[in-house]
Amino acid sequence: MNYKDYIRVIPDFPQPGISFKDITTLLQDGEVYRRVIQDLAERFKDLHIDCIAGPEARGFVIGAPLAVALGVGFVPIRKSGKLPGETIEADYALEYGKDKLAMHKDAIKPGQKVLIADDLLATGGTIATSINLVKQLGGEVVGAAFLIELLELNGKEKLGGIDIFSLVQYNG
Repeated sequence: MNYKDYIRVIPDFPQPGISFKDITTLLQDGEVYRRVIQDLAERFKDLHIDCIAGPEARGFVIGAPLAVALGVGFVPIRKSGKLPGETIEADYALEYGKDKLAMHKDAIKPGQKVLIADDLLATGGTIATSINLVKQLGGEVVGAAFLIELLELNGKEKLGGIDIFSLVQYNG
């Protein structure tokens, strides 16, 4: 299935020169959304992962149903101040500043095999920070799953050689 047929591309959003990949049109089609999750699950089913971690908010949209499909737990990675329990945090760079991501300290147990899932791999900053948090808790990141990868931004280079898989790639 060509998933690009279900992704709306919006030119000059959120600023001139950016070509925004809008997955809401794909998510609205239940059968296509189900196939995305099935295709990702098929790719990672033999890794014997213990859980999936995904950064808010769109990482939840891919990661949580993928966790259900694989029969494993889901660990949310949130913005600083959004989790009620004891957390660890890591800074990451935004286009115009910095922000922090957080995880509960007890979300990952040492030695657990963790798959990171998100909708999009762009520059790699959010995912690199997510990997860092999992590793701080003693987890082993065995891969990362994405619906979309923007090849021209070279996000893979920031991810330390882990197994990366994306269903759709855009180059420019």
